[in-house]
Amino acid sequence: MAYVIDMSTLKKEGEFGSKEWGEACAAAAVKILKAADLPKDFEWAFTECYTHPPDRLMEGGREKAGYYIIVKDGEIWGGDGEPEEALAVRGFHIRARWAAICNQSGAFYGREGGRKRREGQQALLAAIEKHVGRENPYGEEQPSEMYWPDDVSGPLMAGSEEGNGLHNIAAAMQTQSPEFADLPVTEMLVPIFEEMTEQQKKDFLKLLAVDS
Repeated sequence: MAYVIDMSTLKKEGEFGSKEWGEACAAAAVKILKAADLPKDFEWAFTECYTHPPDRLMEGGREKAGYYIIVKDGEIWGGDGEPEEALAVRGFHIRARWAAICNQSGAFYGREGGRKRREGQQALLAAIEKHVGRENPYGEEQPSEMYWPDDVSGPLMAGSEEGNGLHNIAAAMQTQSPEFADLPVTEMLVPIFEEMTEQQKKDFLKLLAVDS
């Protein structure tokens, strides 16, 4: 089956959370949704904002590491950042610490892989909670209740079992971030905290902006 985005045409655009990568992700999502023939009165927006990113990703006066998509008034567009215009529209709005999801966002997966990724992330959180002695040390408050209707989830996730779908498209365009190059990780590229050296643990907590 032919999908809107041909995976073989994608190239590496930049690190997770970088302006180049985010703009490429937004452009792919816009292209998919424009092909989806959404109802003319349909309104929805998407934002992913990554907090505490490395300074190198914020050069040039960039204010937010993340990207957005807006479907409104019969138009579909997107780009870099987390604009108020997008947050004002009911949709799927996420904030997460950059280091908490960076590396594993480069993994390719379908439903089963997604389950493994979630399990790895839960194990990572549990290990860090135990290490620092408090619950949810890097959880971010979400902007609003998540709204992920079939009108958009269907097109954006289409083909994910075959290696397509927005999260796999994003992974295909993501380059490795140096902070994760030597860390122990799961099959789904989630860092394994218990297997890190003491220095790696210290560095990773600093990357997460978690006081130990």
